[in-house]
Amino acid sequence: MIGFIVAGLIIGALARLIKPGKQNLSLLATLALGLVGSVIGGLIAQLFGTGGIFELNVIGFVLAVVAAVLLIGVAEGMTAKKNV
Repeated sequence: MIGFIVAGLIIGALARLIKPGKQNLSLLATLALGLVGSVIGGLIAQLFGTGGIFELNVIGFVLAVVAAVLLIGVAEGMTAKKNV
């Protein structure tokens, strides 16, 4: 479980570095988006037959970062609508 949280933080941080611009996300939001991204990436990798959802593999990690980048974009879009 601790490894899953650490992986979520790393994935969330990488996603924030990849996503251009400044994001107004807290550490908790980064962790949450990283965890959700890692679950999504793990599910997609499992569909490709690269291992289980909670196994650490390169394809799952890359897909998790991509999913987290997309989730950050969605989160930014949702907060931008609230601020208007």
